[in-house]
Amino acid sequence: MANILSVNQQQAISSLAAQGWSIRRIARELKLHRRTVKQYVSAAEEASKCTTISTAGSAAKCTISTAGKIGRKSICGSHEKLIAEKVTQGLTAQRVYQDLKLEVQFTGSYESVKRFVRRLRKADPARVWRIEVAPGEEVQVDFGVGAPIHTTDGRRRKTWVFRIVLSHSRKAYSEAVFHQDTETFLRCLENAFRHFGGVTQTINLDNLKAAVLRFDFADPDLNPKLREFGRHYGTVILPCLPKTPEHKGKVENSVAYVKGNALAGRIFDSLAAQNQWLAHWEATVADLRHHQTPGRPTLRPGKASLADVAGFALSGVSGGATPSASGQLRGSGQGLLCSPTRVYRSPSVGPVGPARGAHF
Repeated sequence: MANILSVNQQQAISSLAAQGWSIRRIARELKLHRRTVKQYVSAAEEASKCTTISTAGSAAKCTISTAGKIGRKSICGSHEKLIAEKVTQGLTAQRVYQDLKLEVQFTGSYESVKRFVRRLRKADPARVWRIEVAPGEEVQVDFGVGAPIHTTDGRRRKTWVFRIVLSHSRKAYSEAVFHQDTETFLRCLENAFRHFGGVTQTINLDNLKAAVLRFDFADPDLNPKLREFGRHYGTVILPCLPKTPEHKGKVENSVAYVKGNALAGRIFDSLAAQNQWLAHWEATVADLRHHQTPGRPTLRPGKASLADVAGFALSGVSGGATPSASGQLRGSGQGLLCSPTRVYRSPSVGPVGPARGAHF
């Protein structure tokens, strides 16, 4: 309090307030400001609710709950089991309130139900189920911010890290790039599958512009080049729901792991140097860690083949499937995507060459 009153004045305020005097009348009688009187009256009321007696130089401390704090019995308490069941079903507080009025003739207010539902949700947050898959069934793909590149001419360039994780074993592959366009995305996918030694049955990704033109859960409008890529390699592209990172939680956590462990605080002078470091880190750190998920192996490169260690059942990737000399999959005037050993067209033209597994 800004104004420290004498003990006599404080006692006078408390005495007059106890007699029912208004703050205005006390202030006029004692020639004090109303705000000062109000502060002392409020402090006296709080102290009267406490079981601990204040000592000199310290304020009184309450040891019992007061109105509005945790401890006051809610009118919803007698219906806690019913409300908890409805919250588990995903019903909103408004719907729970409506059902209570109809089913048990609830007489409390909507605000009471809303507070009670909020407390239940804090005590028991919505559970996210971890989905496990068979070996070779799924990969999850995402991009994250990479380490900056400082060029020789003093420029600083932003990079992105392409991250792909095999959902069964958590084996992963990272590649730093400057762009997230379709050509770069397809090149990274092909490099990753060649690194793994095979192609999974499905690719789980978010709705990045390089892959998904328009989201539709039943029939997403994929980029034609990505659609043909999936048809060519015999894999199915499955975009997850928008704004639901938990649908690809394995790669979300893996991207954070790369950013926080491999790249945090590092600066590189070229993209090649960053990718070289990522490959080294993958082999010496990420592949050697012990996974917390039960049954997940510790990958040990050099001890055994990838198939032996992780139990993958991947469909094959041709050993000659390499990017073009420029390091990118090229798009031609006839709608082709080209690499030195394969050619395949966009869906409007139809596949050409060694397209295989076209069950997309």
